[in-house]
Amino acid sequence: MFGTHNAAFVQVMYEQFLRDPASVPEDWRVLFDNGQLADLPVIPATRAEVMSPSAAPGSGERGVVPPAAPSSTTPHSPRSIVPPVRPAPETIPARKRMVRRQLAARGVRDRRVLATMAWVPREWFLPPSLAGQAYRDGPLPIGNGQTISQPYIVALMTEALAPRRTHRVLELGTGSGYQSAVLARLVRRVYTIERLPDLLVEAEERFRRLRLGAIETRLGDGAAGWPEAAPFDGILITAATPRVPEPLLTQVAPGGRIVAPVGYQLEQELVILERRGEGWVERRAGGVRFVPLVSRLAFPAERP
Repeated sequence: MFGTHNAAFVQVMYEQFLRDPASVPEDWRVLFDNGQLADLPVIPATRAEVMSPSAAPGSGERGVVPPAAPSSTTPHSPRSIVPPVRPAPETIPARKRMVRRQLAARGVRDRRVLATMAWVPREWFLPPSLAGQAYRDGPLPIGNGQTISQPYIVALMTEALAPRRTHRVLELGTGSGYQSAVLARLVRRVYTIERLPDLLVEAEERFRRLRLGAIETRLGDGAAGWPEAAPFDGILITAATPRVPEPLLTQVAPGGRIVAPVGYQLEQELVILERRGEGWVERRAGGVRFVPLVSRLAFPAERP
């Protein structure tokens, strides 16, 4: 239906879609909106187009930006915002099995969420020693006492947020960056906050490697939100909190949602709040277990 297109042409169409979806022909709009970019025949870009602008000539590094210290707020706008067509092709079969057996079999139905989970290479968000366990049905440690969530939980929370291509989403707890990367394939822009600088630096490099240009990062206490970027269509909290922090309730647009694990440190329940007029509609989606949200508005840090 689409034929074969030069990567630069696809990029132009994708950028236009992000600016104004209605201005893009319907066939292209359906393709981008359903997360099917990987199925489009594309003439590969030249080495000069694919190489990161900061990569050393002859280094062979493609789409990888050397690590840098995180700033308080860092927008990610690589030269090309069209992601690699098929990242990590060697694990595509494992990702598809994960989607089929762990997600769809448990009731995740959103086609865009399933397609995105099949696209993002989870092993890129893990320490090299754990890459072989990337598609196991459970959480894994990523260092600094933090974890990458079970794939099913990532998909469940993402689906509960009801993401749309025009949405702007705030995420509390960047961690490895895996959840951020999933969201970035589904919404217009992701704002993500992490309190641990080492994790944030690593996550930012992964975003560059995947050429995800729709993510802005911030180092700090996420419980206060990101007031200057509000209101958000969705807020996703990826750490346990005894209650939804009050500042976040004022940063959600009408009709927007907050998805959060609410409870004590050892066990929580996944809570979905939807803003309706001046009030909120709450529903619950079962028990979960997350590391605590360290903040004066959630679980204060323990004193040494």
